[in-house]
Amino acid sequence: MPDIFNPIPDIFNKVTDIADRLNNRLIWQFAKTRRPIATKRPIVSFTFDDVPDTAWTNGAAILEKYRARGTFYIAGGLEGRIEADRRLISAEGCRDLFTRGHEIGCHTFSHRKVSSLSSRTFAGDLRRNETFLADAGISRRPTNFAFPYNAASPRLRPVLKKRYATCRAAGEAINRGTVDPFMLKAVEIRQPEDHALGLTRWIDDVAADPGWLIFFTHDITASPTPYGCRPETLERLVSHALERQCDILPVCDALDRFGWKEARP
Repeated sequence: MPDIFNPIPDIFNKVTDIADRLNNRLIWQFAKTRRPIATKRPIVSFTFDDVPDTAWTNGAAILEKYRARGTFYIAGGLEGRIEADRRLISAEGCRDLFTRGHEIGCHTFSHRKVSSLSSRTFAGDLRRNETFLADAGISRRPTNFAFPYNAASPRLRPVLKKRYATCRAAGEAINRGTVDPFMLKAVEIRQPEDHALGLTRWIDDVAADPGWLIFFTHDITASPTPYGCRPETLERLVSHALERQCDILPVCDALDRFGWKEARP
């Protein structure tokens, strides 16, 4: 709720949100780096940000039920944090996901908007997250990144290009044709639940005109936050993707399908 006696923080947040949206649009419109989405089959990736422990326990199990795997973007600084409506994943949970065949990606360590960081601080934050994941038992260094709050920064693209094959934002679109690999678009699975259930239309779209549909979400629980969904909703999306003859792949495997192996750092 805004503080009517001190509106400055609320105004500041609105201004920074506008700036973030402008940054994202500028990158999508003017980025010179392009790679082809070369596929005759529809590809769907299910990705999870932060990651709440219910994404580990419920989300991963649902994917595995259908012999699929996902990409989990971990921010080490959130490890084990208990919030009012969710608990964040532990180092043990990260290791368990990895040993079960899921991809572990980077979501920074501090989970701050990257535009608030200098290039040097940002690079140090990414190294700190790599150290956290290595100490957790993740033997493969993360090669794919997701922006906290889906907020990118043109200024920091050189730092990201040195470390990752892809970066993911939001954008509510399917990746088709030639795309900027450092600003992939994705569709959010969020509340209300009717909205989340209606996301099957995106699967129908990519099935009719093949490309790469990336979903992202957070918690998977019977009482989700505004940024997650119920287990049965996620299962409906996963099963519908298979019914429509889509291939469900983690981000790293989708890159292999497109022939982007040489793009990996």
